[in-house]
Amino acid sequence: MIREFHKVTIVKIRKPAQKQINKDLQWFCESLGLFSTRDKNSSCFRVFIELLKAAKAGQPMSSDELAYKAGLSRGTVVHHLTNLIASGLVLVEGTKYILRANNLEDLIREIKKDSERVFDNLTNIAKELDEELGLEKEYRGREMFG
Repeated sequence: MIREFHKVTIVKIRKPAQKQINKDLQWFCESLGLFSTRDKNSSCFRVFIELLKAAKAGQPMSSDELAYKAGLSRGTVVHHLTNLIASGLVLVEGTKYILRANNLEDLIREIKKDSERVFDNLTNIAKELDEELGLEKEYRGREMFG
């Protein structure tokens, strides 16, 4: 059995009041949980921006190319690529990498579809478990294990 794992983090953050493309892109990436407090040099953001440029051009990039363009070590780039792949944002094409969609709107739509498939599956499993356990469907407003 082949299992595909995507770890997506969605963070509700207030959008910047002033409209500036870099701040809006940073907000977008932060909302997708792409940054951690350990990323002091915005290296993940820099990798993401290079991947966005590559998607616009329709040209996948190698980790060496990404490292050169972003001004980062290849090890740092590979670390972030691993996380971006795990989140389902980046695809591997041979030895190169590209965003899953060539624009941000489609990228979000793809993530949303992934999430809906996961929740549909969880709903079906929950229904089966409820039936096996003899649990009622009606919500009573109390905590189950409290």
